[in-house]
Amino acid sequence: MPDPSTNTLLRACSIQFLFRALAAAEDDEQRVALADQILQLMADLTGSSEPGGFVLESKDERGLRDAAGRAGVAEVVERVLVDGLVVDATSGLIAAPLYVHGAIQGVLAVAAAEPQRELLTAVATLASAALEGAREIERLNTRNQLLEAELASRPSGIVGKSAAVVKLLELIRRVAPQEATVLILGESGTGKELVARAIHAQSARSTGPFVAINCAALTESLLESELFGHEKGAFTGAAAQKKGKLELADGGTVFLDEIGEMAPVLQAKMLRVLQQREFERVGGTKTLRLDVRLIAATNRDLGAEAARGAFRTDLYHRLNVVALHMPPLRERREDIVPLAHHFLELAAARCGRRVDGFSAEAEHALEAYAWPGNVRELENAVERAVVLGETEQVLVDDL
Repeated sequence: MPDPSTNTLLRACSIQFLFRALAAAEDDEQRVALADQILQLMADLTGSSEPGGFVLESKDERGLRDAAGRAGVAEVVERVLVDGLVVDATSGLIAAPLYVHGAIQGVLAVAAAEPQRELLTAVATLASAALEGAREIERLNTRNQLLEAELASRPSGIVGKSAAVVKLLELIRRVAPQEATVLILGESGTGKELVARAIHAQSARSTGPFVAINCAALTESLLESELFGHEKGAFTGAAAQKKGKLELADGGTVFLDEIGEMAPVLQAKMLRVLQQREFERVGGTKTLRLDVRLIAATNRDLGAEAARGAFRTDLYHRLNVVALHMPPLRERREDIVPLAHHFLELAAARCGRRVDGFSAEAEHALEAYAWPGNVRELENAVERAVVLGETEQVLVDDL
């Protein structure tokens, strides 16, 4: 005959496993099924004839209160948030808080008598450890995905000593520590994303993710899914739940490049994100809270676009809290040669070539050219010269 203590241990371990699965569940149907299994095991542990009670979990107290309201147990949950473990004589429930990093992020309530409170406290401790572990794994997986994306992109810095660059760097230094939304204005190829990354790197969010999204690179429906994510079955081909870039960037910075290209429907959704710091996934009904700093960039005159009705005026004013203007390369010609040498060093390393610098004629040609494509065009021209050149100096013919 099995040892009763062994059965108790097995059930407790099963409950811990189920809480870990509950934290990772992708839809409400899964959560309900897992909660039912937890309550059945708790009934077995307490010797109850029928399972009773509820299981709730959320990433913050606001979400927990919302879930409690939908489940009709708001009063019990509120008492748990205030007092911790609660023995509720009216409902016949014992409710215990589930802690994640010191904050209540769940409640386990079961139909049991006062003598069972120690058992429930022990199970709640195991459940808290399971939730905390699941949250940490989720955070690390998200961080890993974003780090891989960052490593895949080519690193570069803001190079230059012109008055315009010095002024820009000073503005970045002053703006970065604040939480204000930033709008970066300038022609294509001037390095707007570099400025966004510099702001993130010097902010209190520097250890969090930096997520860049090009609003002009995707269709309206694809951009909506990319930004907000989608629920399983939200549209044809949505075989599983997908978290959007905004959700993945939680705790960090989101950079919306070419925001002037965003469709009006998505502009309205982004306005809500900026005002309320909340959103829903495509096809979802659950409101998700968001903790991100938003930086946007455009090569358009958004003020003029808003004035003629091509861009939402209210969104423009929300974005235009702090505006940084990126000067075109033709207006800071003293930075052209230093930038060219910077790109030369990077390109030579990538190509495995030894290139010592530019000939005097090549430097003169670089400074004399108007660079309509700005820094991006200069970088491409230098890389092409390194690839095609045959000497240890870049010559005019190489350019």
